[in-house]
Amino acid sequence: MKSDNKKAEIKASNPKSAKKENENKEFAEYVLLKPVGYPFDFNMMENDFEINNKELFEEYARDQWLGLEVNEKSYLFDQKIIPDYGFEIITAKPNGSIISEKTKIKLLDEEVYKLKDEIKIDSNLKISDIVGQNNAKNKIKVLIKYLEEPEKFGPWAPKNILFYGLPGTGKTMLVKALANELEVPLHLIKATSLIGDHVGDGASKIHELFKKASENAPSIIFIDEIDAIALHRSYQALRGDVSEIVNSLLTEMDGISENKYVVTIGATNNPSSLDYAVRSRFEEEIEFSLPNEEERLMIIENNLKTMPLDYELDLNKIVKITKGMSGRDIKEKILKTSLHNAIANDCDEITMQNIEYSIQASKIKNIDIKGMFE
Repeated sequence: MKSDNKKAEIKASNPKSAKKENENKEFAEYVLLKPVGYPFDFNMMENDFEINNKELFEEYARDQWLGLEVNEKSYLFDQKIIPDYGFEIITAKPNGSIISEKTKIKLLDEEVYKLKDEIKIDSNLKISDIVGQNNAKNKIKVLIKYLEEPEKFGPWAPKNILFYGLPGTGKTMLVKALANELEVPLHLIKATSLIGDHVGDGASKIHELFKKASENAPSIIFIDEIDAIALHRSYQALRGDVSEIVNSLLTEMDGISENKYVVTIGATNNPSSLDYAVRSRFEEEIEFSLPNEEERLMIIENNLKTMPLDYELDLNKIVKITKGMSGRDIKEKILKTSLHNAIANDCDEITMQNIEYSIQASKIKNIDIKGMFE
C-alpha cells in the first residue's frame, strides 16, 4: 500500500500529466484529446486506438477524469479498461480548468491528426501539360531545385507563395503536376477540411498539418481555397473561431515552430478577401490569367485528342467564341457538353451544331452566336 501511495504522489507532481485540482479553478467547457498510446511498448500489445461510440467514450472519459485539471500539451491516462493508455490534451477551454460533469470531451480522430490528402492526383499529369502560366511554372522549377538541394539556398529559401486567379485557370492543376514530378512529400489540403466543429479545432488541425510536413521535410504544403480559413478581419464576425485560426496560420507561416525546409503554397480566387496579415506573409503572389487565343487553341486541341468520338470542327471559330473562358470552362462546359450532346443524339462525330448547343447551355456569359454557326 505504501508503494502505491508513493506512485500516486509522483504522478500527481508531474506537470506533464493531469492532476486533481479543485481550488480556485474554472470548470472546463471543452477538452480535445489525441490518443498517443502507451508510455512503454510490449510486442503483444496493439497501440492502435479505435472508438466505436464517441458519445459513450465522452461519458466514460468524463466519469474517469472528473475533477482533474487539464492543461494543453499535458496528458490524461486511462486507468480502467486500458490502463496507462495516454491521451494528449490538444485543446482545453479554458486552459488550466478542471473537468466537470458538463465538460465536453472530444477525440481528435485520424481525419484530424493524420490529415489525409483530399485532392485526388492524376498520375499522368505533368507540368509540361499545363498550358500558359509561365511565371507560375518557373516558380515551380525553383521549388523543385530548392527541395533537391535545400542547403544550397541558405536564408534565401522560398517559403510562402500565393497562387491567385479566376476559378479554372490551373492553380490546383499545376500543384497536382508538381506532385508527380517531386520525390518529396506534398500535402494537398482543402482549406475547408481544416475547419473544426468546435472552437480550437481549426488551430489544432493547422498545427498538426505543419507538424506533419516538418517531420517529413523537405516538403510542400498546398492549401487550396485558403481564404476559407484566412478571411480578412472585416469578415471575421461571420465565424467565431476565425481569429484563432488566422493567428495559428500566422504562427506556422512565420516558422516560429522551426518548419525548416517546408514550403507553403496557398491558392485563392480572390486575394483581396484574405486577412492582410496572412497575405503579407507571402513573399510572392503569382497570378493565373485566362488563356489567350493561342493558349485556348492548345487547350482545345489537347482535349480533343482524348475524345471518344471523331470531330468535324472549326477550331478557330471555337477559339473566338470561348474568349474570356478559363481552361476548365472550355473543357467542362464546351467540349464535354458538346460530346454528351453528340452521344445523346446518336452522332458518330462532334460537329459545330453540338458546340452551338454547349454555348447556349453553358450560360457563362452573353455571347452573340447569331450567324457564327451558319
